[in-house]
Amino acid sequence: MLLGYFISTTGTKTGKLKEAYIMATLAEIRAKLREQEDRKGGGSNQQSGGDNAIYPHWNMAEGTEAVLRFLPDADSDNVFFWKERLMIKLPFAGIKGQTDSRPVTVNVPCMEMYGETCPVLSEVRGWFKDPALEDQGRKYWKKRSYIFQGFVADDPLNEDSKPENPIRRFIIGPQIFQIIKGALMDPEMEELPTDYVRGVDFRIKKTSKGGYADYSTSQWSRRERALTDEEKAAIDTHGLHNLDDFLPKKPGEVEVKVIQEMFEASVDGEAYDPNRWGQYFRAPGMSAPTGDPNSSKPAAPIAETKTAPMTPKEEDANAGVTRDESGTPSAPEASTATTEDKPSSERAQDILKMIRDRQS
Repeated sequence: MLLGYFISTTGTKTGKLKEAYIMATLAEIRAKLREQEDRKGGGSNQQSGGDNAIYPHWNMAEGTEAVLRFLPDADSDNVFFWKERLMIKLPFAGIKGQTDSRPVTVNVPCMEMYGETCPVLSEVRGWFKDPALEDQGRKYWKKRSYIFQGFVADDPLNEDSKPENPIRRFIIGPQIFQIIKGALMDPEMEELPTDYVRGVDFRIKKTSKGGYADYSTSQWSRRERALTDEEKAAIDTHGLHNLDDFLPKKPGEVEVKVIQEMFEASVDGEAYDPNRWGQYFRAPGMSAPTGDPNSSKPAAPIAETKTAPMTPKEEDANAGVTRDESGTPSAPEASTATTEDKPSSERAQDILKMIRDRQS
């Protein structure tokens, strides 16, 4: 039985022709999720442009909850109502040319997000075979998040300024996503939660555990709720987002080489060089480079957008690390660990030397 249906909208604010959005059925979503699990062996960018379209649920006070209503992707080829985003964080000692610069982290897209080999992960995978390099490996492992869209039905933040378009974007971490995904696989969920008439809201609940934010009590509402007239009017006026538009642009051959170079510099403990890399990947708070690319003057800072911190469990999930009852970790790819009588800093230097030798 087809649970989705056609919705006619006016498209975007630019006045494009009306489009029909088709929701994937719950059965299709479940089949796709099972297919992904089977591929894993059965185991478990566009910027916002300075607007506030992304709803910062991580700023909620402890003990509060936000009620969200997810909407389908405008891209009818996307079976899911979300898009997975894979990013790699490259920490640097500071910014070159700034004497008072603090450590900065530059986010770069992981090529596995586009179905291609990632040069960073190709090197880092081997680090998990050595207990001395495990923490270093997790630091450079891909960070997984998911982009959704929908309405904020109940806002505990009481935002002073809300965007004109009430269809917000949500950056969801692994902990909350596993709750979303788990319910979708439950046979007792009979209707697609994004259905405009018989769908359900999702409640993000923020608590704390061990001094970290915890969202493990988040859950789907038990009662169906049809979209309000205001919500349907918003869809008709603004149209649904194509979630692909909010993924980072796929790096080309040059950008991939820059990512590799930045990775090596990061491991070496160097500072971020805006003149070498600023036109490709910028540190948070850095504007696009202008003028003479050989100038020693660093790019000017701009307002920084904070992102949600991840819990230790989320860090493990992103790195593909599992732990036994004693807390002992295992590598993303099971293998026999090897140990050498060297500190991790020297082991990292050995790895970088192998990278450079291979390149030359």
